Amino acid sequence: MAYQIHQRLYGEEFAALANGGARPQRLLWASTGTKNPEYSDVLYVDKLIGPETVNTMPDATYRAFLDHGHPTATLMQGIKEAPALLAQLAEAGIDLNAATRQLEAEGVKSFDKSFQTLLAAIDNKARSLAAA
Repeated sequence: MAYQIHQRLYGEEFAALANGGARPQRLLWASTGTKNPEYSDVLYVDKLIGPETVNTMPDATYRAFLDHGHPTATLMQGIKEAPALLAQLAEAGIDLNAATRQLEAEGVKSFDKSFQTLLAAIDNKARSLAAA
């Protein structure tokens, strides 16, 4: 559904901007490694392939995808059934908006931690070069 919204945003209305040189923002699927060992190690990568997208994944997932992933555009598969599936989540008592907010907050926190680690490593390298 997110991809479908993305396509609408960059449809006809964006065409005039594109003719002027504007480029669409790509949809980012972040950290798509599979946490549950009962699922395929390339489950999310295989299901999130489409034009104008970027996928970040752990090294192990990347190697697994190179070994046995399926590089086929899959984002629009099952799109007609998606609204009914989302409705079933609500019927089962799952608040998709709350889950999304939680995942977003956890993701931002995780990326911030990684960014702070990167900055510290750069700072340490700069200090050691300055001391040399």
